[in-house]
Amino acid sequence: MAAKRLFDLVAIIATATISLPLLAVLAVLVWVKLGAPVFFRQKRPGYRGKIFELVKFRTMTDQRDTAGRLLPDADRLSPFGQWLRATSLDELPELLNVLRGEMSLVGPRPLLIEYLDRYTARQLRRHEVPPGLTGWCQINGRNALSWEEKFTLDLWYVDRRGFWLDLRILVLTIGYVFARRGITARNHSTMPEFKPVEEGDSRAKGGAALTPPAVS
Repeated sequence: MAAKRLFDLVAIIATATISLPLLAVLAVLVWVKLGAPVFFRQKRPGYRGKIFELVKFRTMTDQRDTAGRLLPDADRLSPFGQWLRATSLDELPELLNVLRGEMSLVGPRPLLIEYLDRYTARQLRRHEVPPGLTGWCQINGRNALSWEEKFTLDLWYVDRRGFWLDLRILVLTIGYVFARRGITARNHSTMPEFKPVEEGDSRAKGGAALTPPAVS
């Protein structure tokens, strides 16, 4: 884990001359196109279920109906927001999460907190490693995959993780982003909500399995 953390820091520092100006330009564009706030922040579960605040560029407007309710995602996702998502540039602020040690450059994507109670014991294993900016799932279908396919790919990575696999994923991610494949799920503007299919599954709840590691 220490080697993975060192790799993340070295990679971020080495690319800072490119990422920092790009982040600044994108922040201005988001402010001009969508207004404030520039960033979207949301609590997500990370390594061993420890909750952290994910930071992304905002991609949706705050449009509401006459009753003051937010419009559906498809109606609030602007063309500029769609472009940010298609290029994955909305994810760049997560580099801050990586610097804080809340995420890694490579790992399963951090999902919603409310999903924790819906996972099977097997699916919960995705939290055995830090969540990532990109991952094995992202270069093998991304949001075009079903939830079960995503979990299978995440667990494949958990069981085989290592330096050379991380490096391979990072390199392949560049090509995958330029190809703009798997941006959204079929018939959805974003990924549909995760709902377990099999009622007989033994659901893994919070508790001991999700206890964050002790800080030494």
